[in-house]
Amino acid sequence: MMSLALAALVLTASPAGAAPADRVPADRGGSAGSVVSAVPLAAPLPGRATRVLYRSTDTEGRANTVSGTVIVPLAPPPGPLRLVSYAAGTQGLADRCAPSRQFAAGTEYEAPFVSTLLTAGFAVAVTDYEGLGTPGEHTYVNRASQAHAVLDMARAAQTLDVGIPPDGPVGLAGYSQGGGASAAAVELAPSYAPELDLVGAYAGAVPADLAEVAAFLDGKPGAGLLAYAVNGFRAAYPELPIDGLLNDRGRAILAETRDQCVGDTVARYPGTRTETLTRDGRPLTAILDEEPFRSRVEEQRIGARTPGAPVLIVHSLADDIVPIEQDRELAERWCARGATVQFVPTPVPTHVGGAVPGFAAAVPFLESRFAGREAVSTCD
Repeated sequence: MMSLALAALVLTASPAGAAPADRVPADRGGSAGSVVSAVPLAAPLPGRATRVLYRSTDTEGRANTVSGTVIVPLAPPPGPLRLVSYAAGTQGLADRCAPSRQFAAGTEYEAPFVSTLLTAGFAVAVTDYEGLGTPGEHTYVNRASQAHAVLDMARAAQTLDVGIPPDGPVGLAGYSQGGGASAAAVELAPSYAPELDLVGAYAGAVPADLAEVAAFLDGKPGAGLLAYAVNGFRAAYPELPIDGLLNDRGRAILAETRDQCVGDTVARYPGTRTETLTRDGRPLTAILDEEPFRSRVEEQRIGARTPGAPVLIVHSLADDIVPIEQDRELAERWCARGATVQFVPTPVPTHVGGAVPGFAAAVPFLESRFAGREAVSTCD
């Protein structure tokens, strides 16, 4: 029942209205993770929410401003608050799709998972990612940008006057796009945010190899998500000659999806084949396999760095969006680098369905990491 409900929310969550991006104050100084502004947020969650603007960095290391939500449980357990930096799954590209907007509207499909963490006594910090709810375009599935946003969200939460210890332990969690963001963040933490006391990361259905995901999605029901990825590349790497390779229909779909949330996109472009969107009739995978795209796609690969904490990967054996074999390979790459990895295939079918057992495993995993118990490894 939970998986069916989640699927319905994914396909219907699309807040009405074209809410503008938050205006960023003129004074945008401050180090990564510093809070620019913080205001109370009324949201149907079992906690006290604060919407923040905070400093982060983009994929090239340039300073930017990102929005997010910090939620403290209404009835925290005794002792210091435990913080989870939560990376949301695919929301869409329009500013109205940002998790902080959807929490306020009561339409965020991952609110049940966030509420579970709050009920378990965790404080939860949810980034909106670069360009989602703030000026600029969303750099969808960009490895470095998402990792920075997740880690800086944790830094920002620790500076707020809401009871979160400024130097306390931090966990990461995310599924799908959020799984990629969580996985990228646990890899980059040792170099980007070494001061964070990172204790563990849950990364579900990680899109670790974007070229493989693109080939898998082409012509499938979720093919519209490929337009998000192409738009994300345009936003992160404006020098890439993307528009010139597309035909009129391809450019039109890119423009349309920039003002859509995920439910709109999945419903409008099922089964689209990317060869019908290019000027020369080649599929997207053929274009991505050539320079200057190939090296940029390779930059997004997750698994070339050693995680800074134990990781739990959960993935459906019958995932219809993100192929499971790339996560087997991700686990193997991390294991070869000496990381502690627990890889758990689940028989629950589909990408949406796999989110439920994934999160059911994530909560006790995080509880154990914060308790200091030894992490289970499947590397052997």
